[in-house]
Order: sequence, then C-alpha cells, then structure tokens
Amino acid sequence: MHKIGIDLGGTKTEGILLDDNFEIIERTRVKTNQQEGYSSILDLIKNLVDDLRQKTDQKTSLGICTPGSLSKKSGLIKNSNTQCLIGKDLKTDLENIFKHDISIENDANCFALAESKLGVAKNFDVVFGVIMGTGVGGGLIINDHIHNGRTNIAGEWGHHCIWPQGNSCYCGKQGCVETYLSGPALEKRWEQLTNKRQSLTEIIQKSDDNLLQKWKTEFLDNFGLALGNVIDILDPDVIVLGGGLSNIPFLYDEGKNSVYQKVFSDQIDTPILKNSLGDSAGVFGACMI
Repeated sequence: MHKIGIDLGGTKTEGILLDDNFEIIERTRVKTNQQEGYSSILDLIKNLVDDLRQKTDQKTSLGICTPGSLSKKSGLIKNSNTQCLIGKDLKTDLENIFKHDISIENDANCFALAESKLGVAKNFDVVFGVIMGTGVGGGLIINDHIHNGRTNIAGEWGHHCIWPQGNSCYCGKQGCVETYLSGPALEKRWEQLTNKRQSLTEIIQKSDDNLLQKWKTEFLDNFGLALGNVIDILDPDVIVLGGGLSNIPFLYDEGKNSVYQKVFSDQIDTPILKNSLGDSAGVFGACMI
C-alpha cells in the first residue's frame, strides 16, 4: 500500500505520495490561504489527495499533520495557530469526505517522528523536534514513538512563557515563545526597530548595522532561553530544527552557544542539528502515522 501524507501549515500545505520503502513518487506544495476559512481548507486537502491518488494504481493510506492537536475530551482541534481550525471536528469531516478512516497528528510530532526514523536523528533515543515557522511547535519522540502526554500537549514549547508581561499571544497569554521566535514575530520586531516591513529572508541577508545587531542579539537571547528551558526539563539526546527558520545558518553556531549558556549543567553538549528531510519534513511523518 502506498502512503499519502498532508502537512497542513499556516502558510503552505504540502502533500506527498510515498511507496512502501518511503521513496517519493510525487510531492507538491500549495498556499494554505487560511484567511479563506475552514471550508476552503477542507477543499484544499481533498484536491491535494485526489491529485496524488491519480499518481498511483495502488490503494493508499492517508495521514494528516496539522498545527494544534486533537482534544482527548472532545475530539476537536485545539491549540492551533491556524485559528480557523480551532473547535472543528477535522478528523470526522475529512473521513466523511474520503469515506474511510484517516489519522491526524500534530505537525511537530510528525516532523520529529520523521527525523527520528528517516532523518538526522535516527540514531538517538530521545528526540526533541522543533518547528519554527509561521508558528512555533515541538514534538517529543522516545524510542521511536511519539510521546503525546496526558492531554496531547507534550512538546508545546512555543507556548511556555519566557517573558511575563511580554508580547500578547493568540492563546490569551503573554510572553509565549511563539510571539518572539516565529517568522511573523521576528518580522514584526524588525519593523518596530526600523519602521520597515521586510521578510525574514531579506532581514537575514542585510549587511551588518547596529539595528540588525540589536535584532539578532534579541533573537539569539530568546532562542537560547527558550531551548535552554527545554533541555533543563527533558535533557534530550538531540534537538532537530525544522520549519522555515531552520534554514538560518547562525542558529547552529551562535544560536547553539546561546542555548548552552542558559542550561543548568556543568556539561552541555546536546546536538542541535538541522533537519535532513527538508524544512517541511512533517509530511513524511504524516505518512508514518
């Protein structure tokens, strides 16, 4: 049986068709356009899956990874930065569309699972996978299995507070990691400093100046503080970075040093590695669930 995975992101949605050996048959990426609402997302997923199924003559399984997670209490989506999904019965709605069972899992969990089985973390027992993109999320893999936690929120480091009374977050709290380390948050901070609206890619490529250095220093301090807390609590064997921000080179030297400075230990050598399956590796994990 071939496998279809859909990675429903805040900015883009990716679909992949894999054979029995997890080799890529087809892979495609489209804009999510979440501003068009929940029904448009259902249509988007249906169209992606229909297109991928035309590329194989075998039966296919279907897994979806999404921002947020399924509530164990209600079965509805919770804690999603794609806010039109919150409170929706995504699993049932998609099963009604496709007329068969599907699997749904948090996108960061899928990313971490894929990297632990096929990617850069496959030789480690305890893997913390980080997504830094439109939002900030994390997934915890222990001995090749997703650790969801008692209420399906294990790994949600994007919503632990690093600055009390800090930036307001859509979740209703203040000072969440996501309000400092997501792509939109970093772009917003640059605009506050310079009165210029630029993409993260444009900011990173700028020549060095005082404002850029201030922006970068804040970025690295928050990165170090947030991941240092994770290491203090979990002490994972490896941290793997994913999402669009994983392509920023200085996170693997200056960023790692900033993390190490914040950890409560006399010895700190936790590898902080770039993913090997691409910044949207969660789509592979969606196939695996």
